Amino acid sequence: MTKEDLSRLTIDKSDRAVRKGRRLRPFYWVAGVLLVLIFFLLYITGRLVPAVVVDTASVSRIYPSQTFSLLNASGYVVAQRKAAVASKITGRLIALSVEEGSRVRAGEVIARLEDEDARAARDQAAANLKSMQANTAQTEADWQNANLDYQRKKQLLKRDVISRSEFDAVEARYLRAKAAVAAAKATEKAGEAALNGAQTALDYALIRAPFDAVVLTKNADIGDIVTPVGAAANAKAAVVTIADLNSLQVEVDVSESNLALVKIGQPCEIQLDAFPDVRFRGIVHTIVPTADRTKATIMVKVRFLDKDPRVLPEMSAKVAFLSRPPGPEEQRLRTAVNASALVKRDGRIVAFKIADDHVREIAVDKGDTFGDLVEVISGLQAGDRVVVKPPTRLRNGSRISINEK
Repeated sequence: MTKEDLSRLTIDKSDRAVRKGRRLRPFYWVAGVLLVLIFFLLYITGRLVPAVVVDTASVSRIYPSQTFSLLNASGYVVAQRKAAVASKITGRLIALSVEEGSRVRAGEVIARLEDEDARAARDQAAANLKSMQANTAQTEADWQNANLDYQRKKQLLKRDVISRSEFDAVEARYLRAKAAVAAAKATEKAGEAALNGAQTALDYALIRAPFDAVVLTKNADIGDIVTPVGAAANAKAAVVTIADLNSLQVEVDVSESNLALVKIGQPCEIQLDAFPDVRFRGIVHTIVPTADRTKATIMVKVRFLDKDPRVLPEMSAKVAFLSRPPGPEEQRLRTAVNASALVKRDGRIVAFKIADDHVREIAVDKGDTFGDLVEVISGLQAGDRVVVKPPTRLRNGSRISINEK
């Protein structure tokens, strides 16, 4: 076979390579389109743009008086008039007319002990007094009779109608009757004292409120044995604990180094943990003239200027000592943000609110300025996080990274 014939037997691969290349072109085209779309989506979502490192602040609710507060201290609401009401005698509790939260007036009976023995003693003393009064009446009648006889005999003696010895007998009878009247009256007074003592002992069975107050705790129940000192087994010393809610004050500990910032009559604002959005007006009532050496503090008592039924003893409280009394508008709760969070863009005052790892540009209406804080009238709410000192390249939708310093 010749070389020409052998060359015809070889396989020509050039046409197949061309056809194979033509089949691969649509795949590269689709892949390229997909890559372009991916890059476009990453660009418009900001993924290809480096995150802007920013500092943040929170929108908060404040009282303007916070800007002229000199000192803050923590303490508790304490009733200055408080009593554990107990009995002066030992007895079984048979009646209790109050419970926690009951309001009582001074002298009002709040509980009663069994009093049969005291009542019997009172009745006996009353009967004895009646007997003594009857005896006094009888001796006074005898004295009146003796007095009349004495006066008659005295006149007869002057006229020598009777003898001296007869007159002396009448006079002695008169003096005995007079002395008997004095003794009877003294006995009657003793009987009256005994009756008063028995009545007082009976009154001890009635437990009364010593002043106008509110019942805080009930320490005994009907059937319990109540004693003055609670020394007996299973005995209760106090029936109820009461407090005068008009005497409530906040007692706070002030560091010795800050005592110069506090003075009697200084205006204060009181915040209770139970009502964090409410401020109560107060004034420094007294500075206790002794220090606690273990804590290096001095107790300061702050009086409420306005009575509020929501304020209860033993509530946790914070006191702000102010440099001046707040005005009416300064006692209103405001929404405020750091002034450096507000910038001017396109003629508007805006803030950049943080939403996950992006920011949203929010138009803000601002109000009064309080130090480095600015009141926000609209646009932001308490709790929102915003960018502080936003850079000029920060735009709506920009991706951010929060500076954790």
